[in-house]
Amino acid sequence: MERKAIRSRDLAVVGYDSETQTLEIAFRSGGVYHYRGVPQDIYQALMSAPSHGRYFNDQIRNKY
Repeated sequence: MERKAIRSRDLAVVGYDSETQTLEIAFRSGGVYHYRGVPQDIYQALMSAPSHGRYFNDQIRNKY
């Protein structure tokens, strides 16, 4: 899984495994969470969103 540090108030590092469609997010608060069944286009949209935290809250949290 490739992981990338991102500039976000809440998110620190994001990783994605396209084979298993697993999104990994490390939060600045210290937690690391794995979200399963996340399509690659959702991951790509997260990485290109103007606000990573807002996109996560709107499109990923409580959905995967």
